[in-house]
Amino acid sequence: MKTSLASCLVVITLLGTNRLGQAADPAHPDQPLVAPAEALSRLKEGNARFTAGNPQHPHESADERKRMATDSYENAGAIPLGMTSEQAAKRRAELANSQHPFAIILSCSDSRVPPEIVFDEGLGDLFIVRVAGNVLNDEGLGSIEYGVEVLGARLIVVLGHSSCGAVDAAMKTVAAKGKAPGHIQSLVKAIKPVVDSTPKADLETMTKANAKHVVDALRSSAPILRLELITVKYR
Repeated sequence: MKTSLASCLVVITLLGTNRLGQAADPAHPDQPLVAPAEALSRLKEGNARFTAGNPQHPHESADERKRMATDSYENAGAIPLGMTSEQAAKRRAELANSQHPFAIILSCSDSRVPPEIVFDEGLGDLFIVRVAGNVLNDEGLGSIEYGVEVLGARLIVVLGHSSCGAVDAAMKTVAAKGKAPGHIQSLVKAIKPVVDSTPKADLETMTKANAKHVVDALRSSAPILRLELITVKYR
């Protein structure tokens, strides 16, 4: 990742494992749930590939990856995962009937931090909820609960990043005692409690505090989510 975004915060929330080992999709009872520790390991491995400039684009065809490696300097020398075009087509056909993402990611809408790319995952791997400032509303919470209750994901990632424009805008708007235009004000309103509680914080500190604020909201939600918390960073 480029230097300006090299230090990005990931707050990981681990779901209780009382249902671990059961398939969430009754139509596919042979599909095991992925344990939180395994899911986290897969994300770390994917991010390591991404930061090394060696993304593998899992669940895409070998032909597609070869073309990317040929056409892109950053992808030159990528080590293929071994999925043929036929296997990739089969994967897409399977996803047309069901999905079993191994992690849920609530992330900012920022175009520089698309989760599927920074964690080097493919079709059907991640269940993504994106909104500027990675704030939490009812629709986002409902989407996360769907990913847990229906799709069986057991890892939730609240992904904040450096140079977050939404957090920066909220800080400046609150400091000026102003109001953002249009519906952007709804983002400021969601982040304002964090700004009020840490008024002297810089942007990086505020971004971390905002992610933790969202985690606290998830942990206090009921009745579906039962969470434990750890915090890590990715690059």
